Amino acid sequence: MEDLVPHPLVILKAGDTFDALRDANGDFEHWVARGLGDTRLPVVVLDPRRGDTLPAPGALSGVVLTGSHSMVSHREDWSEATAAWLAGIVASGTPVLGICYGHQLLAHALGGEADNHPVGLEIGTVTVHLTDAAADDALFHDLPHEFPAHVVHRQSALRLPDGAVRLAGNAFELNQAFRVGERAWGVQFHPEFDAAAMCGYIDAVADDLRAEGKDPAALRDGVEATPTAAQLLGRFAHLAEEHDAAAR
Repeated sequence: MEDLVPHPLVILKAGDTFDALRDANGDFEHWVARGLGDTRLPVVVLDPRRGDTLPAPGALSGVVLTGSHSMVSHREDWSEATAAWLAGIVASGTPVLGICYGHQLLAHALGGEADNHPVGLEIGTVTVHLTDAAADDALFHDLPHEFPAHVVHRQSALRLPDGAVRLAGNAFELNQAFRVGERAWGVQFHPEFDAAAMCGYIDAVADDLRAEGKDPAALRDGVEATPTAAQLLGRFAHLAEEHDAAAR
């Protein structure tokens, strides 16, 4: 008999936000789940840092890997084990979306390089520019050529894996988005952030920003809504639904 129970869409929780933001509006996994929208797939949160068992490729419909305050270059045991698992998931053709830390870990897992950005911190609402390749991409097609997105990162995917397709960048960050194969994407920006989350991050690191010669008030004033970037999570959920249906 055909298995009619959909496989779960897994949110892989790689980190925690600041306490004040979590107390007000939930943590990374809650922001991602809201962004996924009204999907027919069951959404399951797994945390590899606490030793949660990561499922085999055939047991899930897709994976969203969250951001983190950890650093990929520190090569923590849980992170390296997750990277090895990710490589197998990508090889299976299961849809993957890595966000910020997840974007960098995906690049590392597939043979690229993630490390400190040579210029330092990128934070605030920035303009992301799509490459020509995005026009034919299953996740990015039909989006405007440029759109605002929220960012906060000190590390980057400095070198993409062999065969990766660069989909977006800006003056600060060449690799704002990429794809490997047909169904694995990394985005350096945060489609799950709303304006309140972005302002919260600027406030949380305001002293560091001042020490680096940046103006937190100006960065806060520059925060705006990012509806185009936010679409990516719902689009990804739809792709995971299609993958799950085709696998039956």
